[in-house]
Amino acid sequence: MVVETILQEHQIVPSLIDLGEVEIEGDLSEEKLSALNTSLKKMGFELIDDKKSRMVNKIKTIIISQVFHLREANSINLSKHISDQLNYDYNHISNIFSESEGISIEKYFINQRIERVKELILYDELSLSEMAYQLGYSSVSHLSNQFKKVTGLTPSFYKSLKEHKRTNIEEL
Repeated sequence: MVVETILQEHQIVPSLIDLGEVEIEGDLSEEKLSALNTSLKKMGFELIDDKKSRMVNKIKTIIISQVFHLREANSINLSKHISDQLNYDYNHISNIFSESEGISIEKYFINQRIERVKELILYDELSLSEMAYQLGYSSVSHLSNQFKKVTGLTPSFYKSLKEHKRTNIEEL
């Protein structure tokens, strides 16, 4: 909505607005492009105009969508899903992503899953077993091991830290 408002302010009509992506038909003048870029940066957004950066951004959007917006996020083959969505060979996509981001797509995916687990722990609505199932882990043990590997903490210890912080906030 923020991006759409900025586009309207600049009298730019997009042909597509999607998560992390806007398509505009035709070319914008350098002045209009510069003004748009300035307005977007003020709101924490940026224009991505080169093909590799756009591909990396699309990969991130696909992964985030899988992890944060869908139930049973890993019931699909991620490499096939990304490849199908972008219509490129997965090795090509993987090389571009790794070169640009300095980590593999798999590592980025794991990091996003762990961020989602942290969020779910904070909400305290699901058990670890339910989280493991929802995020496609084979077991609670697998989720716990991966969580500890990424954060250095067990999920239960992380939860106790969150509960402790919550208690302190309530006492204020």
